[in-house]
Amino acid sequence: MNVLMVLTSHDKLGDTGLKTGFWLEEFASPFYRFKDSGFNITLASPAGGQPPLDPSSEQPDFQTAATDRFNQDSDAQQLLATTQVLADINAADYDAVFYPGGHGPLWDLTNDAHSIALIETFYQASKPVGLVCHASGALKNVKAADGSPLVAGKRVAGFTNSEEAAVQLTDIVPYLVEDMMKENGALYSKGDDWTSYLAVDGHLITGQNPASSEAVADEIIKQLK
Repeated sequence: MNVLMVLTSHDKLGDTGLKTGFWLEEFASPFYRFKDSGFNITLASPAGGQPPLDPSSEQPDFQTAATDRFNQDSDAQQLLATTQVLADINAADYDAVFYPGGHGPLWDLTNDAHSIALIETFYQASKPVGLVCHASGALKNVKAADGSPLVAGKRVAGFTNSEEAAVQLTDIVPYLVEDMMKENGALYSKGDDWTSYLAVDGHLITGQNPASSEAVADEIIKQLK
């Protein structure tokens, strides 16, 4: 099985002067779930090369067994440093796609034409599409075959308004994932803040927050097997 993981290339947290990017746990946990299942993993990002890591995700409170494993894994670090350019990716080469979160995707993947087309192609081919936390924002401009928002009428999850308020970025982000989902007609649901919560609608698989990343990966693995 070939799994594509799509990461952000955006590193600026609005006009704050602070850095953002992808969230380490949301990459590392699924990465090792896929790897330990024997899947071939390809990493891609809009700009290619090393995607920016949200420095907050390196804080001690946010470390897990998977992040510790990644920090000792020179092969995985090299793979991450050399992500392929998203525009060069052919969806036909992969069995599933997974998007790790972090705030970065709200700025670039949300509006990236290649990402939008990729998700539409995967979805229409009935291949698993997994997104976690802020990466659910990459669905904002994705359309169904009839031109309606892909998420309309579908069960989805993503970073909650209350979680965004807790990290004090409500007024910094370009939009709130929960609000966007509802505005696009999604059947948005959520669990308690910071706990693992998964929404599955056929082969569209979304997780609420960093704690949900492994559950999204496990559902993709289950569907592929």
